[in-house]
Amino acid sequence: MNIGFLGLGKLGLPVALAVENKGHKVFGYDISDKVKSYIKTKKIPYKEEGADKLLKKTNLQFLDIKNLVSKSEIIFVPIQTPHDKKYEGVTRIPKKRIDFDYSYLKKGMKTLSEEIKKQKKKKVVIIISTVLPGTIEKVIKPILNKYVKLCYNPFFIAMGTTINDFLNSEIILFGVDSQFAAKKAEKFYKTINKSPFFKTTIENAEMIKVSYNTFISTKIAFINTVMELCSSLPNTDVDEISKALSMCDNRIISNKYLQGGMGDGGGCHPRDNIALSWLAKKKDLSMDWFEATMLQRELQTNWLVKTIKKNMKKNKRVYILGKTFKPETNIITGSPSILLGNFLKSKKIKFSYYDPFLDTKKPKFEKALYFIGTKHEKFKRFKFPKDSTVIDPFRYIPKKKNINLIALGKG
Repeated sequence: MNIGFLGLGKLGLPVALAVENKGHKVFGYDISDKVKSYIKTKKIPYKEEGADKLLKKTNLQFLDIKNLVSKSEIIFVPIQTPHDKKYEGVTRIPKKRIDFDYSYLKKGMKTLSEEIKKQKKKKVVIIISTVLPGTIEKVIKPILNKYVKLCYNPFFIAMGTTINDFLNSEIILFGVDSQFAAKKAEKFYKTINKSPFFKTTIENAEMIKVSYNTFISTKIAFINTVMELCSSLPNTDVDEISKALSMCDNRIISNKYLQGGMGDGGGCHPRDNIALSWLAKKKDLSMDWFEATMLQRELQTNWLVKTIKKNMKKNKRVYILGKTFKPETNIITGSPSILLGNFLKSKKIKFSYYDPFLDTKKPKFEKALYFIGTKHEKFKRFKFPKDSTVIDPFRYIPKKKNINLIALGKG
């Protein structure tokens, strides 16, 4: 098929490359000229597994809106729906809650709809941006015309592994507004993977997407609370507890996101909880579960600050190793490590960051307190100066002579 992408950002471009690699002809448009240069130079500034290899051989055509519409059978719309930076999860949650910013998506969809109307041909348009339940009905559908055959198909992906997550998705979640569009999309997806094609209403799909992300946040919040408890109980080990719970796959589900460590991060999890907290208050729910999950993340960070302060007596200097939101990437959006740094600043504790995926120069390290903020594999081989204290919330740093290793979650 001829597949178009209205938006080639950190989600759109990797998915477009994956679709092209499955044999489809792919066209794209983005308001940023930088994206055009990424395709031309075949290099991207962010770390995305498999993207460099696909970029080297891509024939993806960067078109204007008019040609994108005329040449594409299906048009995917991965336009951002951002939150204000203060809602990304790297600072304390403000008392006021707000919804996502839909202005970019609304503007893009309006432009697309107007061009489709000019060409007077039915076009399958699939929104994949994350939105709260009810948004497409209230915000998007009023600006569309009869030629736009709409569906909602949010992806379950994580930045850094977008291509693999898209090609090997657990389900293809498909909110249906047009049976014509759903039929065409289902045919397309049969060429991508063998994942179950789950058709439902658009409103259900909106709810499933944000519920999926916040359920992961709940798992992380729960196991990190267990980790904190194990740190103060003799003969307990959070990894043994995780292992046992993960074996109970009938009722507990999978072992993913069930290892104690830092809080959740990235472009989805903290912000989705905060947006759903806004919706919970608006709908006057009996309990705002989403706020509780985010408060656990903050309170655990407070506990980590106390742990650092407690072990600073012999160490005048503090280093946080790792700044990205997850291992082996250079994306810092929603990073729990940055949240920790902001909490340390509020306590006037001086510290320095070092992240091998962000920093070109390695500082001259000295005897200090080292906190592992991101579980990069490189830190396993890190040469800690003699008599340093190392706090490892992931329990993966090997024991070494002449350092005081504190593995959180091992009582």
